[in-house]
Amino acid sequence: MHLAYNKWPEISKNIVESDIIPIDYIGVNNIIFAGMGGSGAIGDIFASILSKTNVHVTVVKGYLLPKTVDKDSLVVTTSVSGNTMETLTILKKAKEVGCKVVAFSSGGKMEEYCLKNKIEYRKIEQIHSPRASFTIYLYSIIKILNSIIPISKEDVKESIEQLENTKKNISSNNLNSNNISLNLAEWIKGIPVIYYPFGLQSSAIRFKNSLQENSKKHAMVEDVVESCHNGIVSWEKSSIVQPILLQGEDDYIKTKERYGVIKTFFHQNEIEYREIFSVKGNILSKIINLIYVLDYTSIYLAVKVKVDPSPVKSIDFIKSKL
Repeated sequence: MHLAYNKWPEISKNIVESDIIPIDYIGVNNIIFAGMGGSGAIGDIFASILSKTNVHVTVVKGYLLPKTVDKDSLVVTTSVSGNTMETLTILKKAKEVGCKVVAFSSGGKMEEYCLKNKIEYRKIEQIHSPRASFTIYLYSIIKILNSIIPISKEDVKESIEQLENTKKNISSNNLNSNNISLNLAEWIKGIPVIYYPFGLQSSAIRFKNSLQENSKKHAMVEDVVESCHNGIVSWEKSSIVQPILLQGEDDYIKTKERYGVIKTFFHQNEIEYREIFSVKGNILSKIINLIYVLDYTSIYLAVKVKVDPSPVKSIDFIKSKL
């Protein structure tokens, strides 16, 4: 798995420089991203990127299509395997509604259904596993849907350059004391609770998912502001939970203030915590580089606790019963 992750910058650059043909969507004011697991995380990223635009975005992780979908909506279904039951259900419901639809997978039932029903479909290869294929799907979709996802070529280029820099620090070629991912993995012994600010939710959720899938580790996520109205009370009792504070370099001033208060609270109560900061730059750079750092953390943690990060037997069991 670590070899697949080492290729993330190279894969991303190759996609951007490829001759993938974009789709020109006009008049779309409502986008629904449907997907589960790693595919769902892609929807979370686009929701963050589009949060400051006039486009309404919904991320669906399940079977139900929102009632607000109409002919001017675009439903984007992503399933790396092409066989994700929930996403296939959304795809079929979208066709029934008659809205715009585009599907992404490496093949499977999704490809078969789209070709049979003449639905816009793009085939993207899988690299190692759905979660390790994250960047090839993310950058492919960015390029294909560029007409409605306002990410400039300069921002995409910056994000990949940052990935290359991040790789130098976190990859398996740098097993030294300055490796951020390795240091965090060595610190995690209990159950991580990942605090995130507005805009970085996708990175936090992805980290939780990767800890669960790769490290076979329980993990939780908390919105840092919302947690101050409920979750913070749980720290009044000692536990094996360990706080990890995800922060953006230019978070909203009130969010920074909130983090300062929480850190003071942790210090006064002798609660050990860790801080992970995003790189400087555009929102895509921040999110994808945080995901790179944190995904690699989950791989190092898997090695530490002596589990193979690749198999997901419990997920296979669930699917076998459906």
